[in-house]
Amino acid sequence: MNIINQLRDEKFVIELFKKEVLPLYPDFFSIKKIKILPHKNHVWEHTYHVVYEFKTIFITKNGKTKELPIFCSAHSDEPRKNVYDSLKFLWDHGFGNSHLTVPHPLFYSKEFQATFYRGAKGRNLYQFIREKKFDEIEKIVIKAAKWFAKLHNTSIKKAKNFNEQNSRIETVIPGVNHVLDRIKHDYPEYYETYKKIYKIFINNENNFLASTKKRWLTHGDAHPENIIKMSDRKIAVIDFTDLSLSDFARDLGCFTQQVEFMCNRKIGDSKYSEKIKKMFLDNYFKNVKIKLDSSLRKRIDNYYNWTAIRTATFFLIKDNPEPERAKTLIAQVSKNLNI
Repeated sequence: MNIINQLRDEKFVIELFKKEVLPLYPDFFSIKKIKILPHKNHVWEHTYHVVYEFKTIFITKNGKTKELPIFCSAHSDEPRKNVYDSLKFLWDHGFGNSHLTVPHPLFYSKEFQATFYRGAKGRNLYQFIREKKFDEIEKIVIKAAKWFAKLHNTSIKKAKNFNEQNSRIETVIPGVNHVLDRIKHDYPEYYETYKKIYKIFINNENNFLASTKKRWLTHGDAHPENIIKMSDRKIAVIDFTDLSLSDFARDLGCFTQQVEFMCNRKIGDSKYSEKIKKMFLDNYFKNVKIKLDSSLRKRIDNYYNWTAIRTATFFLIKDNPEPERAKTLIAQVSKNLNI
């Protein structure tokens, strides 16, 4: 039996949480029940990649009950210790008990190569985009700008490069060589274009990072589905698999491309997409107190175009490919780069 299947057994998880989670909550006496929801459940004979939610009903010392959402992110080939370390670092450096927050890290299991954390309860920005709730979109985007400004201003003196492989375009999983090999095999008509595009991306990033010793905490996967509205005042950013020390412009390019892509697709108003992008950047730079000059604009554009190509690649090589959706993105990036 695959070891990860134990986390689908309520009795096993209750005992695990009694050992690992109860000591973290002195007001709780015991655990009454756990409902297990598999959000991602890729389980093979010996390997796995899963995200499970455990709706856990605790019994307090005065006999009442309280439900908390506890999540597990586990991968048999990629230990999730870096996710726990990332969350713990941020939680201890201004993101715990704040209106700009992150999921609460609980414990890391070496046995399952899994990080367990208290989830951020709420709805993500993409859901509001799909529902065309413009007031909510704009409020969340402004808070997201403040969140990323806070992240990029966080001191890295006691930080480590939590995911060094994912801190560079050239090595971000699955790696540029793997991407090019897949494109060459499956879509040879795009191979030369991809080679030219990735050469530009990598050279631009390497030139900047070679020019300075400065590095910033960078989320690495900034997009609307990772921005959670928890209340009118509070937002959380989730998914810290890619947190690393790199160029903060990556988050700005990634977020603006993804929010534009999703707004264009679900709202169908390019002027509104531009408004949202400008709102995000204006509020970001207001909070970090730096100006957007031509050099920084070029770095943001580099990551914007890279994110568009990553999206195109996803459409090309996923299980049920959608090459027509990729075609538009590849054409736009080629035009942006004068290829």
